[in-house]
Amino acid sequence: MPQLVVLTEQLLAPVPGGTGRYTRELAAALAATAPAGWTVTGAVSRHRDVEAAVIPGVEGPKVLPLPRRALIATWEYGIPYWPGGDAVHAPTPLAPPGDRVVVTVHDAVPWTHPETLTPRGVAWHRKVISRATAKAGAVVVPTRAVADDLATHAPGAAPVHVVGHGVTEWPEEAPIPLPELYVLAIGTLEPRKGLVSLVEATRDGGIPLVLIGPQGWGDVDVRAPHVRMLGRLADAELAYALRRATVLAVPSLAEGFGLPLLEAMAAGVPVVHTDAPALVEVAGGAGLVTPRGDVEALTRAIRSVVDDGTTAARMVSAGLRRAEAFTWEKAARDTWAAHLELRRRRVT
Repeated sequence: MPQLVVLTEQLLAPVPGGTGRYTRELAAALAATAPAGWTVTGAVSRHRDVEAAVIPGVEGPKVLPLPRRALIATWEYGIPYWPGGDAVHAPTPLAPPGDRVVVTVHDAVPWTHPETLTPRGVAWHRKVISRATAKAGAVVVPTRAVADDLATHAPGAAPVHVVGHGVTEWPEEAPIPLPELYVLAIGTLEPRKGLVSLVEATRDGGIPLVLIGPQGWGDVDVRAPHVRMLGRLADAELAYALRRATVLAVPSLAEGFGLPLLEAMAAGVPVVHTDAPALVEVAGGAGLVTPRGDVEALTRAIRSVVDDGTTAARMVSAGLRRAEAFTWEKAARDTWAAHLELRRRRVT
């Protein structure tokens, strides 16, 4: 019985972030849509507690004998340590070398916006992404924008498949204290997310700014009297906060997809976002677009949604229609297609 091994190591990272969400949702959907005879198993490094990597419907996870740092170093230096299975999907560029692997590359930020990452992060991601595009069996990217960036900055022989994300099926809501009206932003607190501009844009608007997400790197200072920082929330609490937001703001300097944008549209929440190409692609005209770093434009866009019920209603309707195009089932079937195509190529 053929087995697809999904590397679910990102779920054990100190800050799993959006790639952690992607890993969990895609692995579960891959298991639910597996072709006849295939099984799907998770795999992680040796860790004190692997419970965070348990995914309903996915076997395992199998625990590899190497600890996290050793596993990263092993694959970084191109040692062909195979995690088992007949095929491997790496939901991040942390992947074993070899042409039996399909690797998801989420963005080209190490080349397009290196200043928003640590120097070590830039060097590591450039190395492993370039190896994936050159030597992996195939590469999956979430948007055409990322595919175009890779063609410019990290071209290679690996076929590139554009596979969008899906909309999370949230659990039953868990209420938390929130203002009646609020601007919401979701994501790790790091320079790339543009949150300092958002704090400025909402400072004098008379409506609170609610930030959801863990602290990342860069000492991003978003403290202000009108800002409420909720940190990392459980999914039930996140669903409650998302569905009641007046507007979701995505002020990012760069993104590969922008999952909170999609989930807000699916929840009937108007979205204001920057002109980062991937965000424009995913929103498909359903959100209000502002230039990156333009605080005045961001302020105007947020106020237009808050003050004009007609504008907000039109955006909600457009967002709901746009979100229907994205499901995790579709993402999984498209990912399976990449693996099966690779398998056919290897056989012939």
